[in-house]
Amino acid sequence: MRPSLPEVHTAGVAPTHSDPGLARTATTLPEVDALVAGCFACPRLVAWRERVARDKRASFAAQTYWGRGVPGFGDARARTVVVGLAPSAHGGNRTGRMFTGDPSGDVLVAALHRVGYANQPTSVSADDGLVLTGARLVAPVRCAPPDNKPTPDERRTCAPYLARELELLAPTLRHAVALGAYGWQALLATLAEQGWHVPRPRPRFAHAATLDLTHDDGRTLRVHGCFHVSARNTYTGLLTPAMLDDVLAATLA
Repeated sequence: MRPSLPEVHTAGVAPTHSDPGLARTATTLPEVDALVAGCFACPRLVAWRERVARDKRASFAAQTYWGRGVPGFGDARARTVVVGLAPSAHGGNRTGRMFTGDPSGDVLVAALHRVGYANQPTSVSADDGLVLTGARLVAPVRCAPPDNKPTPDERRTCAPYLARELELLAPTLRHAVALGAYGWQALLATLAEQGWHVPRPRPRFAHAATLDLTHDDGRTLRVHGCFHVSARNTYTGLLTPAMLDDVLAATLA
């Protein structure tokens, strides 16, 4: 569910909060979502997301951009999380929903539909009727970064949101798909801090790599590596629909 907050932040409006650590107090995923949408912790990212929301792409000039932190999206009882990098400037930052309104979202949601996680093959807006069953889309960084490159400090600042989502999904979570090396490393770092037995040195990212982890409490989780669904990867054929389908289908076993 999309948080019931103003669609775009404008200069002069007081921040909701600047402490991602509040995520640790959230008892539900909607509470985490609201904290993400109200976060103003990283000045560089806040300035960029708001600039993009004001200086819109010409093809979206008539639309009101979300211009805030972008919450995760999907099933609160997911067996699988898909971990990206960060929202795109004119995708999630515009629509307010992860992997929505850009080429990456088009590719990912079509694949989620083919393997049975999504009720439809398209993801164009926050009110388009898309429903995910058994899967949730998340990211280590929740604001669109300049040049799609968050800094290490920004990732660390944002980490409590991903950590709390994983904790709240723990009763049902069995698989995690990391899109690209950034998602892979960020996910493993978070899991290691949460009591998962992540090997050291940490395994390197590779497409179709799998890593079976156990937790201190006996839970198990299989991590899958997948090339990111970026336009560069899909347009050049580095990641094909069949390759993506194979990774996602493996989470159904």
